[in-house]
Amino acid sequence: MKPEIDNPGRGALPFSLFERLLAMRYLRAKRAEGGVSLITVISFVGITLAVKALIMVMSVMNGYRAKIIEIMTGAQGHIFVYTSQLEIEEIEPLRKRVSLVPGVNGARAMIFGNAAAMSPLAPSGELALIFGIEPEALASLGVVTSKITSGNLGEFGVGHHGGNQILIGASMARKFGLMVGDDLTLLSFSGGTMTPFGTRPIRKTYRVGAIFQMGFADFDQHFIYMPLSQADLFFKKSGKPDFIELRLDEPFDAPELKQPVHDAAGFPILIDDWLDKNRSFVSALQIERTMMRMILLPVVLIAALNIISGLVMLIKNKGRDIAILRTMGASKGAMMRVFIMVGATIGILGTICGVSLGVLFAWYIDPVQDFVQWVFGMFSPGTLLFDEEVYGLARLPALVDWTEIFIIALFGFFASIVVTLYPSWRASRLDPVEALRYE
Repeated sequence: MKPEIDNPGRGALPFSLFERLLAMRYLRAKRAEGGVSLITVISFVGITLAVKALIMVMSVMNGYRAKIIEIMTGAQGHIFVYTSQLEIEEIEPLRKRVSLVPGVNGARAMIFGNAAAMSPLAPSGELALIFGIEPEALASLGVVTSKITSGNLGEFGVGHHGGNQILIGASMARKFGLMVGDDLTLLSFSGGTMTPFGTRPIRKTYRVGAIFQMGFADFDQHFIYMPLSQADLFFKKSGKPDFIELRLDEPFDAPELKQPVHDAAGFPILIDDWLDKNRSFVSALQIERTMMRMILLPVVLIAALNIISGLVMLIKNKGRDIAILRTMGASKGAMMRVFIMVGATIGILGTICGVSLGVLFAWYIDPVQDFVQWVFGMFSPGTLLFDEEVYGLARLPALVDWTEIFIIALFGFFASIVVTLYPSWRASRLDPVEALRYE
């Protein structure tokens, strides 16, 4: 076959039709013809599985991080303006001023406190994080109201001092054996009565008006929403909320908006944001994702190293062909490019297949999780493979980050080309005389 000629004096162009056809011929060669098809298949499968595993792990970690932050920023505020040093008459004007800051889409007074929750099934008590909130503000928390599994908010905040209806998480309800309409007893030492024998806690029984399941074990197990007026009475706040909670258009803008909020207040005041409150947790998620990427990327390189074995054996089997082509005028560069294309084709096709399988896994994570749970349940009935209390979430999330997938694919392409350079260079250095001496 005549090579493509750009200039008769210079020979074939790099990666010409001649070189591409020869590379494809070697790639498809059967073992009887001197090819190494088994090692080629192993190399292809290895790269496919390595890229697929990396995308699966990173997609799940990205999904976990996104889901946790979505719940965290949806169930709580983004900036907290503390009011403990203010007079009661100063709080409402302050709330109105900070609510006008650009980027703030809501400001509400809230009370927060800890209590021990008890029921006949759990008389020893369980930590409860109580949020006193106005009914209208609670109705605007879509991450909570959209996850109500039983009951409703119709009676929330209705009655003397806000009534006695509360909203609890599904894990707490399950642990205490509670349903909508059942009673839950809360004990708080905040504001309790001092006696010669110590502080006598405040004890009160509330009616479960609704049960929510956000899908995050910590929130579902410990969060209780109570009418603001009732929380004020229970914790003896004397009409003064603990803080003004601001919700932002973009939660990650909280650090930049703290100064404008401080300026809008008009006087020195303590301000905090959700990133400061959860900095260690958010940082841990980011570090975990970065370290996992660093750990798994070399797996792709290790899988790509199989290409070297296949190329070395192919070059050994095709030594006579290489020598003949060299004596017919093929350059060293041409032979090197041929074997680079052979190895790179295996790696690039494997990377493409790995990316496709990894993305499909992320898109169909729910059916995959259900299938794995079904298979696992056949051998161990009644056991949860993805326990919410162990993993924090009720469902295994996955998020396809196309930028990260592009980086993974690019690394796969790069690794597939790099590992071919040395064996291809060795093939180009083959001496035709030595190769044909005993032919």
